[in-house]
Amino acid sequence: MTIVKDITIFYNIYIMITYRPFWKTLKEKNISTYTLINKFSISSATIDRMRKGMGISTAKLDDLCKILDCGVSDIVEYVKEETENSEK
Repeated sequence: MTIVKDITIFYNIYIMITYRPFWKTLKEKNISTYTLINKFSISSATIDRMRKGMGISTAKLDDLCKILDCGVSDIVEYVKEETENSEK
């Protein structure tokens, strides 16, 4: 019987969905969060979650795409940042 020892390399991996494109799209389309909330019934809680970088539902992404006449990539962006830990 052979015993295999697992060797693990430790990494700090930050995987994140960011809403940076959303804010840029709003500016380009000249639409305010006030308009989204009051004219299109997007809840202020959704806007707040986006400001804080928290998740929103795919249904809300769909709503925003329809309202802003844009694609998902105009609202969210995937960012992966990988840094090695000092332990090797």
